[in-house]
Amino acid sequence: MIIIRYPDAAGSNQLQKLSGKQKEIYEYLDSSLEMFEYDTAFQLLFEIRLRENIIKSSLLLKDSGVAFSSFTYSKFNPIYWTKTTRGYVLNPGVLPAEAINDMFRNGAEYGFECSTAMVVIFYKAVLDSIRISDFNYLFRGLLVWNWNYDPDLWIITLEGSEFIPGDVVYFMNPDYEKPIWRGENAVFLGKGLYYGHGIGVGTAEEMVKALNTLRKEGSVTSAYMLQQHSRLNFKYLSRFSRK
Repeated sequence: MIIIRYPDAAGSNQLQKLSGKQKEIYEYLDSSLEMFEYDTAFQLLFEIRLRENIIKSSLLLKDSGVAFSSFTYSKFNPIYWTKTTRGYVLNPGVLPAEAINDMFRNGAEYGFECSTAMVVIFYKAVLDSIRISDFNYLFRGLLVWNWNYDPDLWIITLEGSEFIPGDVVYFMNPDYEKPIWRGENAVFLGKGLYYGHGIGVGTAEEMVKALNTLRKEGSVTSAYMLQQHSRLNFKYLSRFSRK
């Protein structure tokens, strides 16, 4: 359910004109049993645009050529990043926006696992949604690997099985053969589809089926989706909106 505390005519008019993926996201929010409260229509419109950019960034990463890799065999473009024991840090003098965009433009120079992919997708979506100058200020000194992320990215994890397009979910694989396949983080794209780095786009059933091929030999314990989801703090980020 959507609640706007201080509705205005201009915002209402924009909401009525939504189409495509933005309209789909609005309908998910409005039909949800969860209450989504906004001070203004602007905050809602920003969340819808950012969620759409999360989906776009997921599909861009899928086609970018980035490899699926453990930390041992990982790689980041050394022009922008330096490997440390905790992850990859920005090189001195590098703008965060340039470094994030490079991952999508020169994917062959990168290799990482699925949790890093989710954070990278979030960064790219935020970059495409807020002022570039604010992005470079907020995320200076980036450290990227696994679920390491800057506090200003502000990822929130909640319990529940009702997902909105742009949320990140997790498929657990209890009897994994290799640690890198202990599970799969995936972006919910809407209409029953998910994107997970290393597996690709598929339904929840297809995600589980793929993970079940990566279990210990003889295992009869199936992978499954956890009843939780992660999302950005959209209201906080809306203050930096490009529009």
